[in-house]
Amino acid sequence: MWGGIGDALGRQAAHDEPMSRHTTFRIGGPADLVVEASSADDLRDIVLLARGLKVPYLVLGAGSNILVSDAGIRGLVILNKAKNARFLISDAKSQMVEAESGAILPTLARECIQRGLAGLEWAIGVPGTVGGAVVGNAGAHGGDIAHLLAAATILDPYGNVRDWSAQELEFAYRSSVLKSQIRNSPSAIHKPVVLAAEFELKQSSREDLQARASEFTERRKRTQPPGASVGSMFKNPPGDYAGRLIEAAGLKGSHVGGAEISTVHANFFVNVGGASAGDVYSLICLARERVAAQFGVTLALEIELVGGW
Repeated sequence: MWGGIGDALGRQAAHDEPMSRHTTFRIGGPADLVVEASSADDLRDIVLLARGLKVPYLVLGAGSNILVSDAGIRGLVILNKAKNARFLISDAKSQMVEAESGAILPTLARECIQRGLAGLEWAIGVPGTVGGAVVGNAGAHGGDIAHLLAAATILDPYGNVRDWSAQELEFAYRSSVLKSQIRNSPSAIHKPVVLAAEFELKQSSREDLQARASEFTERRKRTQPPGASVGSMFKNPPGDYAGRLIEAAGLKGSHVGGAEISTVHANFFVNVGGASAGDVYSLICLARERVAAQFGVTLALEIELVGGW
């Protein structure tokens, strides 16, 4: 079956590819089939072909905000390598930046800083791609995608491609209408896909932007653990911080197998060596249960659970 799909795609495809090779957690069982998309048009064409063949698919960027199950992923994984970016002159005070959805967010942020464009410097240390950032309204240090996005080019579940405004995307804290549609879609085949995004940035001093970015980088090094992780595991509940609650529950440094709740920041779970997805999930359940029991707060995942659970 999968060989036939590879032939239909007309490109080299990897079979039974371990997803641990493609996630920042370095965790995840095999995907049935993995292919690369080299441009936004290529991504669109592969998704449409998968839909036509009724093959479930997952578009994967940097693999930085997901936990793939040990059972792996049934169907097609599309590695999004569409990274082209264009800088469009607007006026003396602002400039539009158009980036394909596979563009790496910190790389794009550095390029903007070098051009003296302000707005994305908060993303200098945020792992992930433009597409994932749009879906999850990524943010840090008081900035987020919602405040910069002019439009996102979306392939909708019906095969239409058009630009969506920030208002249409209904951004919320670490969420968007796209995230809701992907999570709640009754079909594994007809899910919206971000092809590109356009951001409006302000002209600024390159030296000032570099100083801000360096400050953010140093702060991240002081407050977040190195190593294999997915970033923040849980969303911050209203008026509080997930890390504070997990630490107050006495779980900082807790281990299950090769997974650890970081001793640096309790909302970061780290693969300290050979962790399975099951190890991490056990820690997720432990943190949720302990925080709910002690503080009456239900922690919501910021990451996505992918594959068979």
